[in-house]
Amino acid sequence: MKRRHFIHWVGLSWLATSLPVVIAACLKQTRASTSSVASDWQTVGTTAKLDETGQLLVENSPIGSVLIIGTSESENLIAVDPTCTHKGCTVTWTSEAQKFTCPCHRAEFAVDGQVQKGPAKKPLKTYIAKIEGNSVLVKSS
Repeated sequence: MKRRHFIHWVGLSWLATSLPVVIAACLKQTRASTSSVASDWQTVGTTAKLDETGQLLVENSPIGSVLIIGTSESENLIAVDPTCTHKGCTVTWTSEAQKFTCPCHRAEFAVDGQVQKGPAKKPLKTYIAKIEGNSVLVKSS
C-alpha cells in the first residue's frame, strides 16, 4: 500500500469514528437549551382576557400553541395544545359537554387531553396553568 493511500484511509477512519461523538454533543446542547425554556413558567395572557369568554387561545407563545379553559376564579385551569393530533386542526372547547372537539374530523378529547373518539389516536399535549396577579402562566407538564 502506498503511503498516500495509507494516510487517506487513516484520515477517513478518524473522521468516521469522530463524527458520532460530534453529533451527540450537538444534540445534547440542543435538548438542554429547549428543555430549559419548556420547564419555565411562561406568561401567555391576562386574567381579563381569560374572564371575557372563559378561555384563552394563544398561538405563538414561547412553548407553542396553548388553549386555557377557566376563569380567574377557577380552582384548576385546563391547558392544552389545541392542535388536533389527527390532522392538525385547532380543537374547540365545548363547555356543556366538557370536552375538546376537532371541527375537521370530529375527534373528541377529554379534559385531560385523552382521546374519547377518533379518528385521532394520540392525546392532546397538556400544560400546567396558574394565575399570578393578573397574568396567566403555563409550563410543560
